[in-house]
Amino acid sequence: MSNENKLLGVASSPHVSSPIGTRSLMLDVLIALVPALCAAVYFFGPRALIATVISVVACEIFELGYRKLLHKTQTNGDLSAAVTGVLLAFVCPVTLPYWMLVIGDFFAIVVVKQLFGGLGKNFLNPALAGRAFLMLSYPVAMTTWAVPGKWAGLVSAADAVTGATPLSVDFMHSGTLPDASLMDMLVGKVGGCTGEVSALLLLAGGIYLIARGVIRPHIPVAFIGTVAVLTFIFPQGGNGNLEWMLYELLGGGLMLGAFFMATDYVTSPTGPMGEVIFGIGCGLLTVFIRYFGGYPEGVSYAILIMNVCAWFIDQVVRPARFGFTKEMKEKAKAAKKAAKEGASK
Repeated sequence: MSNENKLLGVASSPHVSSPIGTRSLMLDVLIALVPALCAAVYFFGPRALIATVISVVACEIFELGYRKLLHKTQTNGDLSAAVTGVLLAFVCPVTLPYWMLVIGDFFAIVVVKQLFGGLGKNFLNPALAGRAFLMLSYPVAMTTWAVPGKWAGLVSAADAVTGATPLSVDFMHSGTLPDASLMDMLVGKVGGCTGEVSALLLLAGGIYLIARGVIRPHIPVAFIGTVAVLTFIFPQGGNGNLEWMLYELLGGGLMLGAFFMATDYVTSPTGPMGEVIFGIGCGLLTVFIRYFGGYPEGVSYAILIMNVCAWFIDQVVRPARFGFTKEMKEKAKAAKKAAKEGASK
């Protein structure tokens, strides 16, 4: 048989392939997080790197073990578990015992991600859900912050020098500015979670993701912009509008959450308008929790709440189908109404 007579392969659409896949996207996210990890190691010591590595390894093992136990296709190669491991380590204090971090990894991978079907089916961001679980289970350990420059021990952090984070209840949460300059807040020379202290390097990582086309700017711009507007209009403690706004923007996990958590493909809306609404909702809830809630930081819980609302936002702002005219829409509504009336009879 000649080459011209060979049978063609038949497959369903789409027929356009792309080199961009889950692995390449997750690899870009990991690259974007490297500068913030370097800052964490510089300010908090090698324990920050060790905790991150342990978290990544634990997430990969839990994903491999769960899918092997249930005879599912292995997905470790897509690097999504590695991203979850890095992000969970980033939103925990460097002084958190390793075994607690591993428990958080188990909850994030097995309970939040795999029990719902794996990547693409979870309705909450796994890393943030793992952090919320650790906050409920080990509140003291999760609110013990290392002082930058005073490195914690590699095996045990019990002897680490600890202090308050800029967004603790005793500082900005009550309207009092922290004992740190805006430059300290920008570069990360403040107490806080492992990977969220350096706003500058997180911003650089976020810009890298936007430039690479991994994320769109709608959510982070709407998120950060909403926090900026509200904190500028409503400063606390008699502070200046601009100064208070800048401290609020640079403190806590706003940059990490806006660029790396809220933009999660699975747990955020799909369209541009939905992303803007999602980002505004995250910003509103963040400021509300910071001003009136019992927790000093509201980013994590704001994103988790909006994760639950993402499906509803998609339904409300869902674009019309291409070629679906107004007359066709009216006919579809009439047919649906007639079907309901027939079913009721």
